[in-house]
Amino acid sequence: MQELTVFLDPGLGQALGDLADATGLPPEEIAREAVRRYVDAEAARVLAAGERLASAHAELLRRLGE
Repeated sequence: MQELTVFLDPGLGQALGDLADATGLPPEEIAREAVRRYVDAEAARVLAAGERLASAHAELLRRLGE
């Protein structure tokens, strides 16, 4: 597992601590899950954009592949 240090502004750090207390989860687990969800969502967004571009330029891509 890769280690990463993230500096949070005081308000966000407090909110993360409060959520950790309320859920009984360590703040690191909450942050890890938040990053995973963000990366998954962005990857899906980028994939969709790539598919739209490939579809819009399918003929050009086909000709370049010849």
